[in-house]
Amino acid sequence: MQKNFFKHRVYMAFSRTVGGVFSELYGFKLGKNRRFAGKNISFGSESFLIEIGDDVTITPGVKFQTHDGGVALFRKEHIGMNVFGKIKIGNNVFIGEDAMIMYGVSIGNNVVIGARSLVTKDIPDNSVAVGSPARVIKTLEEYKISSLKKSIQVYEKDLELRKKEIISKLNSK
Repeated sequence: MQKNFFKHRVYMAFSRTVGGVFSELYGFKLGKNRRFAGKNISFGSESFLIEIGDDVTITPGVKFQTHDGGVALFRKEHIGMNVFGKIKIGNNVFIGEDAMIMYGVSIGNNVVIGARSLVTKDIPDNSVAVGSPARVIKTLEEYKISSLKKSIQVYEKDLELRKKEIISKLNSK
């Protein structure tokens, strides 16, 4: 009954409030001003080992893996064998769609993790990491400069007008 109640709360929550519902349900530490852009996020079976900082965006399909399930193969010989690790996400971090963050990993402050990346090692502050396994490909400053070169400024809030503005600006490039 309680799990259905939480599922309903997750379903009804907005991107800025669903993290609090997840945190309450799964027991991980959660900072301020976070945005969960999707509701199909997996926090692993030991979610209490996860810490998420302030100003973090987590997109659809992200998975946090807090253990190594493969060691189950050795439990006949080593009863109770488990491998666990904490996951720490710093402040001002964006984690792209379908990324997987493995146990024992710390992601620094001011970091972008690319979509579908498999993060198996610590990611330092002020960097962009992509791939499987994820590796740092540029600094956050380099990412900003390259993104500014490709960007268009869109200020319209009305969806139809916004669509027209985007198409118009892309066509004029």
